[in-house]
Amino acid sequence: MDFNRRFYLFLYSPANIFGCFLGLIGLGLFFAGLIKIYWFAIVAGLYVLGYVLAPANRRLDLKIDAQLGMADILEALESLAKTVRKKKAAKEVVLLVDSIKESIVEILPSLTKQQGALYDAHVIRQTALEYLPDMLETYLALPPAFARLHPLKGGKTATQIFIGQLELLDKEMKKLAEDILKNDTEALIVHGNFLREKFKDSSQDWLG
Repeated sequence: MDFNRRFYLFLYSPANIFGCFLGLIGLGLFFAGLIKIYWFAIVAGLYVLGYVLAPANRRLDLKIDAQLGMADILEALESLAKTVRKKKAAKEVVLLVDSIKESIVEILPSLTKQQGALYDAHVIRQTALEYLPDMLETYLALPPAFARLHPLKGGKTATQIFIGQLELLDKEMKKLAEDILKNDTEALIVHGNFLREKFKDSSQDWLG
């Protein structure tokens, strides 16, 4: 991560925003004549207090073990979707995560029953269960203001880029569900290859 990215992540961080808010209150007291002596130290102290008291935006661990049993995987997927709603992510993000989750839930039983018959079933299962949580971990770890407002590559914000990635994954998972339902091995190979090549490195920085 370059210096500019680190700087803007700090600038938009809840700690800095809350610190600046309390610091501005201190400046307001100074200009109102309520504090005069040591006003600079008071303002600085209020900023530090706000920075320390602000809730930390820690990276969540949302990983799902692809080797878990079906019931545990379904429970983990539901927990993941609840976490996204709890974090008050954008409405589009919540809807897309729910849609992808439903596709995965629909696909997994078929992959389990026909593990030997379906092309690259393990790759599809692993990608579906690893890439979505990894993307969500990266996105939810960003300061909310940075994700919504700061322009990145192509002038798009992190939220816009993330929604684009989710839309692509949602589209491919729906195609896979259709392929499995139709028992269309040829189409399954095409979409399985695309899914693997596009999302094979779940640790990639999709923010660029």
